[in-house]
Amino acid sequence: MLARAQVSSSTQARFGTTDDHLAILLRPAAQSCFGFKARNQKVCFKRCRSITKATSEPQETSAQLFSRRQALLLGAGSLAASNTASPSSATAETSEVAAVGIKSTETVQLGQSGLQISPVGVGAWSWGDRTGYWGYGNEYQKEDNLDAYKAVVGNGISFIDTSEVYGLGLSEEFLQDFMKQTGTQPVIATKFAPLPWRFREQNVVEACKKSLQRLGISKLGLYMIHWPGFITNGWCNDAFVKGLADCQQQGLTQAVGVSNFKLERVKTAQQILKDRGTSLASNQVQYSLLYRAPETNGVKQACEEGGTTLIAYSPLAQGLLTGKFTENNLPKGPRGTTINKERVAQVQPLLGLMRDIGSAHGGRTPGQVAINWTICKGAVPIPGAKNARQAKEAAGAFGWRLSKDEMAALDKESSKLPSALGAPFENW
Repeated sequence: MLARAQVSSSTQARFGTTDDHLAILLRPAAQSCFGFKARNQKVCFKRCRSITKATSEPQETSAQLFSRRQALLLGAGSLAASNTASPSSATAETSEVAAVGIKSTETVQLGQSGLQISPVGVGAWSWGDRTGYWGYGNEYQKEDNLDAYKAVVGNGISFIDTSEVYGLGLSEEFLQDFMKQTGTQPVIATKFAPLPWRFREQNVVEACKKSLQRLGISKLGLYMIHWPGFITNGWCNDAFVKGLADCQQQGLTQAVGVSNFKLERVKTAQQILKDRGTSLASNQVQYSLLYRAPETNGVKQACEEGGTTLIAYSPLAQGLLTGKFTENNLPKGPRGTTINKERVAQVQPLLGLMRDIGSAHGGRTPGQVAINWTICKGAVPIPGAKNARQAKEAAGAFGWRLSKDEMAALDKESSKLPSALGAPFENW
């Protein structure tokens, strides 16, 4: 048993846990993201502890902490104050979710759900991020995220992906603010985190309602399981999938999906949802020119055969495929451990090919070529966008398509390179 950790008030208030619990939860992800090998447990644990420390939010009293923690565990209350009516009283409905105030020149259907979204979405992992991974508070601020949002909806992107754990809820809260300020509403996807103390179907429903409160909306476009449960709740994954069906039947979301699910888990989820009279709309996994594991591990094929859309996160390999990094301009912080001088040098031939291909399409950037490659593979890419410039670049990645010859050339060149690191939970 772990020694009792010093409790971070903001972390405990939002998730009802200690920093040590979150350290255990985030350890595998940190091993992947920070480039640590599995055997380096102590260093990884310290890194996880460091990214779950208290933020500068006002401290709450012990009574307030206890009250909010109990509310979270019992499924009452919210993680953030909201003036919106609670969606807990929602009943099953058939109304479809559609983007408001956004003109998309092109749309695709998500799985068999009937949900229409732009061919490219945007990931909001970095919005309000508190881990230090993306540099929020130093390299960019909330105003930059607002500018990104305005550029997203203003350039025809109607799909935004977030999660209850991004910024410990701040990403969802930012979205509510941005939607209110602009009078727009994209199709929103968010995710349930199988935290170590969650075990039941009802936990999924409770978490979904709280996400809706933070977002300030009554119905999601897509609700997903963020990663498979493991260790304490590895035996609960079927229950979590059933919880998704409950959310859909209660009218809390139009479509349901999963994330980081391997082949066997995808097939199981497809069958569970089919038995409940619905379908698995999506599986969100890492997929890019530098990480093509879904093509060989059976996940992409299972999605295609089961009518499930593959949503591709990190389609730009966390910025490496944009061509912005050089030997003298490397990312700061944790990303610098994997995007180093050697790695930048390795990808130059691929980037050169991408520049040539982009020139043939009216001056498209390497990043736009990388995103379009995932579209041509049948996936919906969700590149991150911290600011307006990145959002506009993402919007320029659809409305055109790479040719078969160009795709073949990119496939051939990328296959020569070492694969990017995969997330460990893809194999759980």
